[in-house]
Amino acid sequence: MARILIADDSTVMRRSLNMLLTRAGHEIVGEASNGEQAFTLYAQHKPDIVTMDISMPLLSGSDAICKIVEKYPDARIIVISALDQKKLILQSLKNGAKHFIIKPVTEEKLLQSIQAVLSE
Repeated sequence: MARILIADDSTVMRRSLNMLLTRAGHEIVGEASNGEQAFTLYAQHKPDIVTMDISMPLLSGSDAICKIVEKYPDARIIVISALDQKKLILQSLKNGAKHFIIKPVTEEKLLQSIQAVLSE
């Protein structure tokens, strides 16, 4: 199972992702509520996967992806975003994200995405 960092400014979303991932046997190594925290926690824990919301305060998820991938090129990041942020999702993939999930997140979509990224 994977060691996962959850980055989302919504406490409810972080709690939901944590519950789904823990139930599936994954280890949550940290939770970030903004892009700066995501970068700091990534550097500390070097997780197998990051789930990254795009719209976050201080440093957006898109900018956090750039920052993480620039320093850690092997980072595996899954973008979780709303459909109306299509342009930001595409930019995040261009910046190094490996996969994306459109909200609302289902357990099936989440686990399939994690498996696909781990298999790459």
